[in-house]
Amino acid sequence: MTAGRGQECPALINPVPGSINVPVNTSISWQEVVGVTGYIISLGTTPEGTDIVNEQPVGSETTFTPPMGLPESTEIFVTITLFFINQNSIVCSSVSFTTEDVTDVPGCTMIIQPVNGETNVNITSNISWTYATFAIGYRISLGTAPGSGDILTEQDVGNELSFDPPSNLPPLTQIFVTLTPYNENGDASGCPSESFTTGDLGEPPACTVLIRPADGSTNVPLDTTLEWIPVPEATGYIVSVGSSPFVNDVLDMAIFTNPMINVINFEPNKTYFVKIIPFNEAGQAQGCGQQSFSTILGCGPFYDPLTGNLIVINPEITFPDEIAYCQDAIVTRIEATDPADGYRWYRIVPGGTEILLSEENYLELSEPGQYRYEAYIELTQDGFVVECSSDKEFTTVLSSRPTIEMIRKEIDGDFFNLRIITSGLGDYEYSLNSTTDWQMSSRYRGLSEGNYTVYVRDTTGCGIVEQSFRLALPAPGFPPYFSPNGDGINDTWNYIPPKSNPIPLTYIYIYDRYGKILATINANANGWDGLYEGTPMPLGGYWYRAVDVNGLEYNGHFSLIR
Repeated sequence: MTAGRGQECPALINPVPGSINVPVNTSISWQEVVGVTGYIISLGTTPEGTDIVNEQPVGSETTFTPPMGLPESTEIFVTITLFFINQNSIVCSSVSFTTEDVTDVPGCTMIIQPVNGETNVNITSNISWTYATFAIGYRISLGTAPGSGDILTEQDVGNELSFDPPSNLPPLTQIFVTLTPYNENGDASGCPSESFTTGDLGEPPACTVLIRPADGSTNVPLDTTLEWIPVPEATGYIVSVGSSPFVNDVLDMAIFTNPMINVINFEPNKTYFVKIIPFNEAGQAQGCGQQSFSTILGCGPFYDPLTGNLIVINPEITFPDEIAYCQDAIVTRIEATDPADGYRWYRIVPGGTEILLSEENYLELSEPGQYRYEAYIELTQDGFVVECSSDKEFTTVLSSRPTIEMIRKEIDGDFFNLRIITSGLGDYEYSLNSTTDWQMSSRYRGLSEGNYTVYVRDTTGCGIVEQSFRLALPAPGFPPYFSPNGDGINDTWNYIPPKSNPIPLTYIYIYDRYGKILATINANANGWDGLYEGTPMPLGGYWYRAVDVNGLEYNGHFSLIR
């Protein structure tokens, strides 16, 4: 369980505070604040004013589009309120921007209730429509023929998006609706009529209310069943459920004949908005409002009013990005590194599909690739178990026991420098004359004459190897240079036995700077002529390893000059 910082008010992202010439149809967005249950937005023409939008809940959304746009050439003040379930809300300071001066006439709009072409519409229905950009008001005409206006002619409804006809509409009649948005620059032109057909005479049902969960409930289980009071006159119900008042992202006008919806899985720590409209043959219930409830807190983050911190119940993940396993092993066992109530291990195959491999606190690896490790804590809230999980993708790679290919020795005055050349798949560590003092570098400098043992091990534990050798300054008889230029002087390189204590050598191996064997010569033969497979070798340094009849080795360095 982790803790973070206390709550802070969000910064306005769009429009930027102080902006001018902001479009009147702009959407307002702000930074997300971790740990907040939801947001409430108010818009006004004064600081903390609400004369444009009055404390509108938007759930967890961080973007709000004013349903009727914004007034032109006006300083607009935005006030964001942070809403919590179990503590007081935090009202943030107002910030402002100024809208543009509109010089265009508005466009046309369209009716959304009843929808164009709908039949059996209640004769007492209200008519609503979408916002027309730049509009500051609307005129509506109703008639029994396109453009007739024989029911209602050019009624100015002001800056509203709905209209309640002053009397019932005629039954079993096609009603034509013409809407004309306007502003100070003029009227929208060429707006077509839309129509719907009314139903027979009768009484539509009344509205209903939620009984499970009740309107305003908190800590509602995620698998809750929605149930509402049945309406005797209703033949069905139109149900919309969303995570904000404006988006039906759970259910969008679904029709049910019973006053109950069996299990819907909700997300934790969210406010959901429900609208239920009973209907019958006479039409739909009118004026039914939204109801809401909030789900259980879940895994957080939560604001702790005592400490001022954000509390998160998900386990902390410390698992590495990469795991190596030994090439020669049948399986390699890796274990979870984090305290938790349970674990899951997945293999990620090409294409992104995941295969569950284990639900233990360990996994036995048998092949390289991409994997995902998940740890979770089980939390019981109001008798309901919530699983709070964290996860980490990681890569597995092959590793192997090292092989010492060569120990390259370089004489530096009376001392030696070494480089241990290895091969293998892993990352290796090195130690000289010890199995405790390890280093990542394969180089050693400033060593004196003597006997040594080098140890090399794989960092993942795949194995350790060793090799012993002796460092000794060149014995007399090994020339420091030769010049194979065909002048008959020092054209070859070989051991020249001194008059006293000559070494009984058998073979001498010649290497280049990369450890490649260029020649094998007999100590009693002519020596090396500076060629490799018939090609003259370049100027520079070369190394030799001479072996005597007793198996002792003599290593050193010489130069090829021309």
